[in-house]
Amino acid sequence: MSGIFGVVSKKNCASNLLYGTDYHSHMGTVYGGMAVLGNRFFRSIHDISKSQFKSKFYDEYKEMEGNFGIGVISDRDAQPLIVGSKFGTFAIVSAGLVDNVSELAAELLAQGETFGEMSSGGVNSVELIAKLINQGKTLVDGIERLYDRIKGSASILLMKDDGIYAARDRLGRMPLVVGEREGGDYVVATETCSFLNLGYRIAKYLEPGEIVRLGKSGLEEQLSGRTSNQICAFLWIYTGYPASSYEGINVELVRERSGRFLARNDNVEADFVAGVPDSGVGHAIGYAMESGLPYRRPLVKYTPGYGRSYTPPAQEIRDLAATMKLIPIKEIIVGNRIVLCDDSIVRGTQLKNYTVKKLRESGAREVHVRPACPPLLFPCRFALSTRSINELIARRAIRVLEGHEVEDIRDYLDDRSEKYRRMVEWIAGELDVTTLLYQRIDDMVEAIGLPREKLCLHCWTGDDNQSRKTRGAANPSRRRGRCKAL
Repeated sequence: MSGIFGVVSKKNCASNLLYGTDYHSHMGTVYGGMAVLGNRFFRSIHDISKSQFKSKFYDEYKEMEGNFGIGVISDRDAQPLIVGSKFGTFAIVSAGLVDNVSELAAELLAQGETFGEMSSGGVNSVELIAKLINQGKTLVDGIERLYDRIKGSASILLMKDDGIYAARDRLGRMPLVVGEREGGDYVVATETCSFLNLGYRIAKYLEPGEIVRLGKSGLEEQLSGRTSNQICAFLWIYTGYPASSYEGINVELVRERSGRFLARNDNVEADFVAGVPDSGVGHAIGYAMESGLPYRRPLVKYTPGYGRSYTPPAQEIRDLAATMKLIPIKEIIVGNRIVLCDDSIVRGTQLKNYTVKKLRESGAREVHVRPACPPLLFPCRFALSTRSINELIARRAIRVLEGHEVEDIRDYLDDRSEKYRRMVEWIAGELDVTTLLYQRIDDMVEAIGLPREKLCLHCWTGDDNQSRKTRGAANPSRRRGRCKAL
């Protein structure tokens, strides 16, 4: 995933932009970027794959001056981009995944368009988005029609001389939230944790497909949103920061409820509960609260310089982060039976080689793993996380058990079936854990607290009914054009 942040201020916005964007650093590990608009555009992009965001931008932001600014922590494309268009010059950032970039780029090239951002070996999806927006009759029309063309998801911040246009993707996969503070300053962000220490309060959660403009006149609706929603459930389970809220629901509270559900469905005897830092901690606290077992820290995370081991694109970078960041405390581990809560099991290699192995080598008597979500069986189509079925340990288990690739895996989706039991048993053996018990999908949904139909559960169920239903022609009943300030 990526995280985006924008600010509109009566004073120079550069400081708030730096720190607000930095609060999204857990969302991506490839590029960081900022753009500020004052008398002119200031723009800076850096590779942050081997260094922290602040260290790259701390000196540069002091040279930036303007009332409008946008920033991004990107998991793939270099951004922000500054684009000359028929609507005037604008800067743009995006979070999400355009799954049909190659197809759309080929169409534009055939029409005589050119692409300038090819340094990574392919078309920059943010540049593609900008070109598609430019085909609209107006800027808002261009953004709306963009969602008719793309497959996947894209939430956008577009900055020009009249303010920042914020558009949440039509499927609602990626959140966008507006914050305000006394004096008429506004921010818009993926993560609401970026508001708190900068003095902002939540003013509005954008609806799917909604477009607003933040400018000198305040917050103005440009296009109303849709009632249908399919926000990514993984935001609460893993990706989101504990202090953030989506759709008004706090991440840490969801993780505590999730851990409680894990404990209610469990009868294992153990000495204490632990969480794989950092995102497994909230789940483990909930498990401890429900079970009455003490919470302890057999593994501690050495934070400086090591990001999330799940998000880097290269396996060797993921392995290095997983190896170095978790340090075992042998004195706590030795001789104990440990319930280990984790957010999920994706590939399984890091849990096996860099977590369970450390516990075993430090003398753990038993290791009982409790993931906070069901087995991941489908690659994500809406963000840059798992991109291949072959990456998923649950699919590997099915191939081994069946002896061949299996198209119809419905029996493996049912946690009451014999095939599901055998799949989990194989994964437990592969990971070298004493027992393995996954979260039930209904319990995960209840822990989040939204109706099932308002969540994207594609990674677990493969269900795309909602994405097909919400994609397509714009709803003619939706309000368009300039509206009075909200």
